[in-house]
Amino acid sequence: MRIVCVVGTRPNIVKMAPVIAALRRRFPEWRVATVHTGQHYDRLMSDVFIEELDLPAPDHVLGVGSGTHAEQIARVLERFQPVLAQEEPDLVLVPGDVNSTLAAALAAAKMGAAVGHVESGLRSFDRSMPEETNRIATDHLSALCFLHSEEAIENLRAEEVGAERRQFVGNTMIDTLVALERPIRERGAPGVLGLDPGSYVLVTLHRPALVDGPLLVDAMEGLSAVAAALPVVFPVHPRTRKMLGDREYPGVMLTDPVGYLDFLSLESGAAAVLTDSGGIQEETTYLNVPCFTLRDNTERPVTIRAGTNTLLGLDPRRIREIPDLLRERAAVGDGTKKRQTPELWDGRAAERIAEVLAGW
Repeated sequence: MRIVCVVGTRPNIVKMAPVIAALRRRFPEWRVATVHTGQHYDRLMSDVFIEELDLPAPDHVLGVGSGTHAEQIARVLERFQPVLAQEEPDLVLVPGDVNSTLAAALAAAKMGAAVGHVESGLRSFDRSMPEETNRIATDHLSALCFLHSEEAIENLRAEEVGAERRQFVGNTMIDTLVALERPIRERGAPGVLGLDPGSYVLVTLHRPALVDGPLLVDAMEGLSAVAAALPVVFPVHPRTRKMLGDREYPGVMLTDPVGYLDFLSLESGAAAVLTDSGGIQEETTYLNVPCFTLRDNTERPVTIRAGTNTLLGLDPRRIREIPDLLRERAAVGDGTKKRQTPELWDGRAAERIAEVLAGW
């Protein structure tokens, strides 16, 4: 077969790295091309991830850059079409829920190529999230929906996506995490920042609902309050850095974005993580690190069932509760519970995708 794998953002790279490697290992005679749309284009948000995950340079780079949702989707449609005409793929694999995901899936469908959606079936049931629209549309354009959790099966069944399209394979992001566990342990990123493992709160915030308005200042003031009890380290997404301006927040260590290995090293050594990211909810579940999610909902309820993730709501005032919530967890022994890893989060999801494609 001829397959095109599309990435656009750093989480996409993490999800697709093991898939690309598994396909090239299992089917050396197949053409497996990679396309980077350039939705994330900062070196610290893109190139470093490709290097650290030992991915070959993309075969095609679209360079769509930043812009409105409409602008990004339009650029991918326009620039991906000639690539499809050149590659003539049987299948286009797209991961996740970003604008590049939807645009690549739509372009492939228009050009007559089948679409496979990695991380299919997730639902927040909040149509105000652009990602929710991207997920739903991509799933319904896809001939193959690769599912990573049990609720995804039920979500697609409820939307009448046929059983022949639903493939429960597991979580490819966890494949990457499993493969890197030893380098992560050896990285020592907390020590480089003068932090003791298990003593600090790691922060990542980037969603427009939080960072594009007054809630960001409230969140930063909440983090300053937490810093009175626990050190707070915040590798700042470029979008968030722009919105923060020059104001300082006592006790909060603001850093540039860090590479994937350094971030996972910080994450695995944290007392807790505060985030509005979907993927980090999953990573902390696998790592058994308490996660506090600053959102009203999550498309990953499996992380809540596992007991590692707590929804705070889109309410920055609740950030101040984190030290008390951690003490409560410790008092009831949550911190000593054996890790409850969700089904098929075992480091072999990409192999299962390759097995599905062998018979497709």
